[in-house]
Amino acid sequence: MRHTIIDVSGMELTEKVVAIKRVTKTVKGGRNMRFTALVVVGDGNGHVGAGLGKAVEIPEAIRKGKEDAMKHIVKIAMDENNSITHDFIGKFGSANVLLKKAPDGTGIIAGGPARVVCELAGIKNIRTKSLGSNNKQNVVLATIEGLRQLKTPEEIARKRGKSVEEVMA
Repeated sequence: MRHTIIDVSGMELTEKVVAIKRVTKTVKGGRNMRFTALVVVGDGNGHVGAGLGKAVEIPEAIRKGKEDAMKHIVKIAMDENNSITHDFIGKFGSANVLLKKAPDGTGIIAGGPARVVCELAGIKNIRTKSLGSNNKQNVVLATIEGLRQLKTPEEIARKRGKSVEEVMA
């Protein structure tokens, strides 16, 4: 289920619901049923975010998740063939996601939650492997955390005080 929404900053964001869970809370009068929705939003051009929404009804939970995701959008460093700039392991909780750079024509080789994040971020060529926990929420957040920490060769060259050619060698 994909919807296109316009963010206040002018980005056209696409949303995708990764998971909907029914959660219960036991209270004095019985059980309270609620729904949680894990939503990922992205513009397909290097921006992606994830959010969690909880409500009594599913559409309301999705709406809240979308709003939360829009508050947590991050910028991703990508290279010329729409892959990531270098290999990295994203970590969140006990979920680790290995992100590997891939040549043009590879496509997105990723499991469910990590695939959604990569698609909405606009990455076209990547290989990923989920290590550790397979909890959807933690895998999504580990993927976003890994993508957020990626650096471009220009950033590393500037930090080290060298040229891009020296860094790439």
